[in-house]
Amino acid sequence: MGTRSTIAMKKPEGGIVGIYCHWDGYPAHNGEILNTYYTDTDTIAKLIGLGDLSSLGQEVGEVHNFDAKYGEEPELPMTEDWCLAYGRDRGETGTEARHFDNAQDWVNAMEGSWCEWAYLWDGENWLVHEISNKDDSEFPVFDFASVALLQHQKDAELAK
Repeated sequence: MGTRSTIAMKKPEGGIVGIYCHWDGYPAHNGEILNTYYTDTDTIAKLIGLGDLSSLGQEVGEVHNFDAKYGEEPELPMTEDWCLAYGRDRGETGTEARHFDNAQDWVNAMEGSWCEWAYLWDGENWLVHEISNKDDSEFPVFDFASVALLQHQKDAELAK
């Protein structure tokens, strides 16, 4: 079962542009990858430009066979560290990034997609919001992704 997430960035002219990511959306995976490998606006814009993802990789990468990951013989080389995109790599349509007026509209739109985590690049830092952890205000509450990663590491240590 996938831990779904949404990844977005603030647009310079205002608003939010975001995509869906099906696999490994929890902070210890997607949060760690975003915080480590996607740290400048140009690279993040290329990531968002891919549209919806099956899985986030350490690099945007290039076109490769979507189904090679699932045991089919690859016609195009596949690199594990590359993103796996529904549009670019499987030829699906309707997977383009979506635009929203603000963070509240973006998070609200993602609630129906089973997304559990929302990652937002604010132009300087990755922020994270646990969508299922909504308070009474109806406004999403974000934390720095680096803080969420530390908390998840601490929780994992305590669980041992």
